[in-house]
Amino acid sequence: MIRVSLLIAIIAFSSPLDAQTSTSPSPSPSLEQRVADLEAYVNNSARGADAPNAPVASNIVGPGPAHNAWMMTCAALVLFMTLPGLALFYGGLVRAKNVLSILAQCLGIAGLVTILWWAVGYSIVFSHGSPFFGGLKFAFLRGVDAQPNGDYSYWVSQNVFAMYQLMFAIITPALIIGAIAERMKFAAVLVFVAVWMFAVYFPIAHMVWGIDGWMNGVWNPAAKITAIDFAGGTVVHMSSGWSALVLCILLGHRIGFKKEVMAPHSMVLCMVGTGLLWVGWYGFNAGSALAPNGIAANAFMTTTLATAVASFTWAMLEYALRGKPSVLGFCSGAVGGLVVITPACGYVDPTGAIIIGIAAGIVPFFACTKLKSWLGYDDALDTFGIHAVGGTLGAFLTGVLATASVNPNLSLSVVGSLNPATQNGLAKIVGHTLWLEQLKAIAVTIVFAVVGSAIIGAIVRGLIGLRIPPEIERQGLDINEHGEEGYMTT
Repeated sequence: MIRVSLLIAIIAFSSPLDAQTSTSPSPSPSLEQRVADLEAYVNNSARGADAPNAPVASNIVGPGPAHNAWMMTCAALVLFMTLPGLALFYGGLVRAKNVLSILAQCLGIAGLVTILWWAVGYSIVFSHGSPFFGGLKFAFLRGVDAQPNGDYSYWVSQNVFAMYQLMFAIITPALIIGAIAERMKFAAVLVFVAVWMFAVYFPIAHMVWGIDGWMNGVWNPAAKITAIDFAGGTVVHMSSGWSALVLCILLGHRIGFKKEVMAPHSMVLCMVGTGLLWVGWYGFNAGSALAPNGIAANAFMTTTLATAVASFTWAMLEYALRGKPSVLGFCSGAVGGLVVITPACGYVDPTGAIIIGIAAGIVPFFACTKLKSWLGYDDALDTFGIHAVGGTLGAFLTGVLATASVNPNLSLSVVGSLNPATQNGLAKIVGHTLWLEQLKAIAVTIVFAVVGSAIIGAIVRGLIGLRIPPEIERQGLDINEHGEEGYMTT
């Protein structure tokens, strides 16, 4: 009996002690905190529970349904730009004997880049690391699940964000094939792209968009070059366009260049591809807001204005100078407008978009019709004239025309916690000397693209060769490299 009483006493004494030392669950959020979470959802900002060592949990613990729906749609639209948009646009511009080679290169690049992105690409671009190169935290997409990555969005699942950014990584090297169309080995294309992604695309993307990137003026408080690039003027168009120029020079002219007619075999396909690119580009530009918010709405509007104005301007220049506005002119102008507005779409107002549209219709027009002739390079489908020249022009005009009135991320913080643009000085130069920072980013991008592509191209040429044999080039790549023909004639 004494033993039983002693045991009861020990249990009674220890139970309150265990209760006091055990970890108590986080208190439920108050009504005010729950309302604040809803406001954060609508405003695309952080929940109280997202703060370090937050004492209270949130009843909204995962991604936002509308944000995920928006970003999955935009990801599909950006993939739509490559498959089938770019494939049809470029495919219509080559000769009939090479149309399937363009489609195969687009498909091959899509598969190859996806593998690289899964392995280390996403991690190199979007994990913390150095100002120039990310780390391997997300290698093999480890830890990339449905929970948001607060470095980039509090409401978009990180796996959705990773797939959205994959679509940018796919289309960027695919743009390069326009300059080297009809004469480069399929194997050489794949090897060049695989190395190019590591040497050029991944580091530039990290520097511009990575949370600790050297040139990420909007989100990195410690950025050394406080440049801005909303959707890829430097990362996508400049990197691919300048690389394309180097590669087409290394390859040399197509057989019969300036001696034979090399007209597009199907302007119908080109026009269809242009339309698909235009529609898909809304996912590219408006989607880069990473939320269905006012910034996305502004990007949607400015993209439309600039593209339509550039298409009209290019064709009217043809009308004035050549007497006939061509479908190719309308298509080239539209793509030029899309390219030039890309870095600026989330930072400029409607008037800025109109100015960009006019410039996009004029400057790339002369780059494609005059500069190429003067310098004599064989940029088969005008990748350099539209993407390099247009991307460079867009990056510069972004620095001239950007305004904080359409994007509060550029605003100077005066109360509360300071935003990154205030901490690194970007907010003070918007509307004044931002164009100088843009020039610095332009220079860095050109150096990376030109030097990297020259070295990679020379190595690939030495190892496996870049160019197909002359007899295959005359017969066409479709039947010789892929064993198929785009059009069966009897």
